[in-house]
Amino acid sequence: MNHPEQLLHYVWKFKLHGSSAFTSSEGDLIEIIDPGMLNTNAGPDFFNAKIKVGDKTWAGNIEIHKSSSDWKRHNHHSDSAYNSVILHIVENMDCDVYTQEGRKIPQVSIEVPDKIATNYSHLLSSSFTIPCSNKLAQIPKIYFNQFLYALLAERLERKTKDIYTVLDKFNNSWDETFYVLLARNFGFGLNSDEFERLALSLPYFYIQKHSDNIFQVEALLFGQAGLLEDDTQMDDYYIDLRKEYQFLRKKYTLKNLDGVIFKSLRVRPQGFPQVRIAQLAAVLQQSKRLFSHILEKDEEHQLRLFSHINASEYLQTHYTFGKPSKKHTKYLGDASIDVILINTVVPILFSYGVKNNIEKYCMRAQSILEDLKPERNSIVVEFKKHGVNTQNAADTQSLIQLKKEYCDKRKCLYCKIGYQILAGKMQTV
Repeated sequence: MNHPEQLLHYVWKFKLHGSSAFTSSEGDLIEIIDPGMLNTNAGPDFFNAKIKVGDKTWAGNIEIHKSSSDWKRHNHHSDSAYNSVILHIVENMDCDVYTQEGRKIPQVSIEVPDKIATNYSHLLSSSFTIPCSNKLAQIPKIYFNQFLYALLAERLERKTKDIYTVLDKFNNSWDETFYVLLARNFGFGLNSDEFERLALSLPYFYIQKHSDNIFQVEALLFGQAGLLEDDTQMDDYYIDLRKEYQFLRKKYTLKNLDGVIFKSLRVRPQGFPQVRIAQLAAVLQQSKRLFSHILEKDEEHQLRLFSHINASEYLQTHYTFGKPSKKHTKYLGDASIDVILINTVVPILFSYGVKNNIEKYCMRAQSILEDLKPERNSIVVEFKKHGVNTQNAADTQSLIQLKKEYCDKRKCLYCKIGYQILAGKMQTV
């Protein structure tokens, strides 16, 4: 018997050990009234458990180890945080255990059912990127949809924490926070980190001061991105932008980035950094209170129109500076607008709603996802191959959460689908 401690947690949590009563190391009959709640932080493994030893009922915490000797090996015998432990659960009982106060803790031994151990081994050793991919199609639809809803909540909560980190950095300025998030997502994955660095190097306040002049907004963004440093460039618009930026850089004591950080290799011209920065400039220039503008829009189509803005005249005839091209509108495409809505507007609305306890913004955020078409990416395509179909962006965001936080990390023990398989409700072998 040598199963991972996490598997013992799982068996205990879901009462899969097959018994509600045990005989302790002292020969006492122990009845399990409540196994407690799993603790994911420091301290005993399960909080607020309730057991009955003989004719006495005890309430407290439970610690689980593979062997009794792990108690001392982990220094629990000298840690006052474990004085509240009322029961020690082990697979291998090889010694007595005591609290810091010297109280002897009753112990019971549990076994992992062979079926669960086999299924667990199969999932962890699976060569598939989705360990249970061969069983996904068998999951009852109503059960799977309930899990997707929970996964969406997890993903929005995770993004909320990220947004709060930025919000703290900017002293609770939602305008600055939204600006940084928006800029990051204008990098569309390939240049997301670079676009975030650009926004962090250029306070939104400076853009607001020049929001009545698209030329100055472009000068600030292109200049800060380090894309106006070529003094051999003879294009008139480039020269004018460069002069304007040099003036603004001195005025605001700015320090620009190195333009080489922006990637354009194997990128379609429509996705060149220069085009994306011009599109970002057009969106930023249209409103002095960008975040307030987002809060006022009630419908997904209103937000879509808000993002459907053409780049300036020069960029309509160029993809990069000094290289004219056939005139072509530089609107964000529908797919790109969806990315902005999913990764910028939805998280910021949800976070704002949670922070200020205004439910309508949380509901609006989820409604936007439900109104948008399913995303197309490698994760969604992979799930689709295994019979998982999606109806909207809420579903695809849930699948992204499932893949990144459970499948990739092999956290099958914490996944509701994994539970179905591990418990033997759907055999893997």
